[in-house]
Amino acid sequence: MREILDAIQRWRAEGKKIAVATVVKAEGSAPRREGARLAVSETGELVGSVSGGCVEGDVLTNALDVIKTGQPRLLRYAITDDMVWDVGLACGGAIEVWVEPLSDEGEAS
Repeated sequence: MREILDAIQRWRAEGKKIAVATVVKAEGSAPRREGARLAVSETGELVGSVSGGCVEGDVLTNALDVIKTGQPRLLRYAITDDMVWDVGLACGGAIEVWVEPLSDEGEAS
C-alpha cells in the first residue's frame, strides 16, 4: 500500500490525473482478495495489482478511460476452473473491480 501512496503523491506533484482500481468482490480461486488496489496515471504508469497480472492490461485500458471521462465503472472478470488451462491462465474464480478517478483533493469519487 505504501508503494501506491508514494506513486500517487509523485504523480500528483507532476500534475497527472489518476484513477484507482479496487477489488470489491472476489470469488473462488481469484489471485487477489477484496481491497487489493491498482493506481494508474494518465500516462499509463501503474502501481499495485488487482489480479496478479491476469487482467491488469484491461483494467489499465478502462482506468485510462475513467480518467478521461471522470465516470467510474464496475468491471467483472470471471473464468471457470474448466477454462483455466484452455486460455493459459493460472488463476480461476472471479473478481469485480471498481475503477474511479482520484479527485483533485486526493479522494476517490
